Amino acid sequence: MSGIWGWFGGGAQKRKDTPKNVILDLRTQLEMLQKREAHLLRQIEQQEQIAKKNVTTNKTAAKAALRRKKLHEHDLEQTLNHITTLEQQINTIESANINQETFLAMQRAAAVMKQIHGKLTPEKVDVEIEKLQEANRLNEEISEAMGSIAVGPQLDDAELEDELEQLQQQELEDKMLETGTVPVDNIQRLPTVANGEVKGKAPAVAEDDEEAELRRLQAEMAM
Repeated sequence: MSGIWGWFGGGAQKRKDTPKNVILDLRTQLEMLQKREAHLLRQIEQQEQIAKKNVTTNKTAAKAALRRKKLHEHDLEQTLNHITTLEQQINTIESANINQETFLAMQRAAAVMKQIHGKLTPEKVDVEIEKLQEANRLNEEISEAMGSIAVGPQLDDAELEDELEQLQQQELEDKMLETGTVPVDNIQRLPTVANGEVKGKAPAVAEDDEEAELRRLQAEMAM
């Protein structure tokens, strides 16, 4: 049971970190091999120098140095092979880990998209779009109908024209009374009553002046 629970519990986290841990271990081993490579190169160089130093004076020592050099070169060759193998393994695991993480990310994205869409289908979207368009058309028709409703009493254009003509005629008469002249181009438009009022206006003014003068004389005689 503990193994099963470990599989679903902490073991899952350990498995998740396994590629990373393996890569770290491989890099540690690679670093050690690279240090061994540098050490072997120094040993090979050192044994070669010993062989050169004793090549004429001590052939036995020179041969021993060359023998050790060969052993170091053999170890170096194996070390280089190990380094190449580890580098390939690291690259392979890193690539596989990237592929796995990418695949898991794609799975999570697909699950999220499925959750977002739910039961949504292109057919349902088309139906809802048609409903929305129909609602927009109905709203426009309602707006046009409400905009055509007249507010206040309905006025007759002919009645407005008559009232406007009367105002123009009244304005013309007022100007005639102020100036005492009648524009030639408007003589035919003057009504008969208006003409009579204009003609009788000057005598009325004269009669008022005479009455005022008569009252003034009567007041002087009374004094």
